[in-house]
Amino acid sequence: MKFEHGLAAVVTGGASGLGNASARALADVGFKVAIFDINAEAGQAKADAIGATFHHVDITDEQSVLDGFEAARAAHGQERVTVHCAMASGRGKTLRYDKETGTYARLPTEEYEKGAQGILVASYRIASISALGMANANPLGEDGERGCITLTSSAAAQDGQIGQVIYGSNKAGVNGLVLPMARDLMDLGIRVNSIMPGIFATPPMLGMKDRAPAMFDHLAASVPFPKRLGNPEEFASLVLEIARNSYFNGQAIRLDGAIRMPPK
Repeated sequence: MKFEHGLAAVVTGGASGLGNASARALADVGFKVAIFDINAEAGQAKADAIGATFHHVDITDEQSVLDGFEAARAAHGQERVTVHCAMASGRGKTLRYDKETGTYARLPTEEYEKGAQGILVASYRIASISALGMANANPLGEDGERGCITLTSSAAAQDGQIGQVIYGSNKAGVNGLVLPMARDLMDLGIRVNSIMPGIFATPPMLGMKDRAPAMFDHLAASVPFPKRLGNPEEFASLVLEIARNSYFNGQAIRLDGAIRMPPK
């Protein structure tokens, strides 16, 4: 995709972390950016800082997402790049030992379902609603490209650790969306990819640096090279390259400093 000044982009989770870095990077190369986030105060501040618009969107609510896209398109026109970073998940082992009762308890199906809604279903929702808008837009270049959708998976999709049955399996599901969706949309010139970040310096991880510095340092040292957490700007750099390079399609790409997670 040729980055022409004035193209529109939507970034979910743009109030912080990987989403905010992606929103800033897209704005820096001339995109009109709409930030979707549930955190209104931070989202508006981050949007104001880069000349973007902010839209209060709950990715687990269909109408909220539809309203967000409608407002973003009214402000900037049809988005040609969508980057989905927002998520809602949970944690827990399939079975846990209850010391008080001396028996095992099962992770409730309802808890798993919440994670599926916040990761996998939300990814389909964002991607499919964006694709519908892109499908009705004019092609941008000689290849007939109409847009690029980048989903956020995780290294946990392949290296799910103990306690990550919700997160790991649903992030794997995000990767599973990519190829069939890319093939569904191929005749419309809409590309779909995912990024699998490893351990990145996002707000939750930076919070660990204050709470448990020894654990934070151990995590950083566990990355083969470079021996540090990933910078959100490095994630955003890949977001730009995926959008720019039209031969990226149907790919799930690890971005992790060669780390492979142990069981725990």
